[in-house]
Amino acid sequence: QVQLVESGGGLVQAGGSLRLSCAASGRTFSSYCMGWFRQAPGKEREFIAATRWSGNIYYADSVKGRFTASRDIAKNTVYLQMNSLKPEDTAVYYCAAGPVVAGGRWYLTEGNEYHYWGQGTQVTVSS
Repeated sequence: QVQLVESGGGLVQAGGSLRLSCAASGRTFSSYCMGWFRQAPGKEREFIAATRWSGNIYYADSVKGRFTASRDIAKNTVYLQMNSLKPEDTAVYYCAAGPVVAGGRWYLTEGNEYHYWGQGTQVTVSS
């Protein structure tokens, strides 16, 4: 059974930092892209970052320079370090895993490209 379990959300003041974790289990993810998304109330789901276990990382422009994605292969865990948080970063954050097709893009940015999703973790940034 595939599981993606996020943790690390919470309440933080503007300018603060949080680190989200996503522990993956249940299958081999070496050929998968691990994505981070967020969804704020009343808004569409937004792509944030995509990580390959090889170390390649792709960021959305909205978070570039403030958020850093990483992975720990031994722990089968990906992370999202979020710095300089703003109230507009308030959302439920999700990690997801999607297969990368040989010959295609190495990163996935669309939600429907991902097969597995975590339960989400709430991040609230107060002003």
